[in-house]
Amino acid sequence: MKNITLSIDDALLQAGREYARQHNISFNVLVRRLIEQTVVQRQARWLDDTFRLMDKADVKSGNEKWTRGDLYRV
Repeated sequence: MKNITLSIDDALLQAGREYARQHNISFNVLVRRLIEQTVVQRQARWLDDTFRLMDKADVKSGNEKWTRGDLYRV
């Protein structure tokens, strides 16, 4: 695992440390979890967002009818 250096306002750092302490985790774990929740979950949602947009699109596929299962197959 890589180490990084962050610049953070003193008051925000103290508030973050207090929050982590109240939840029995380290500040490092708190930051890692927040990044995971923000970045990883967003990446996982892209497929659902794509299908939602496809469902809204007024596009014709001729006589071909696909199911979501068809589109998931490789």
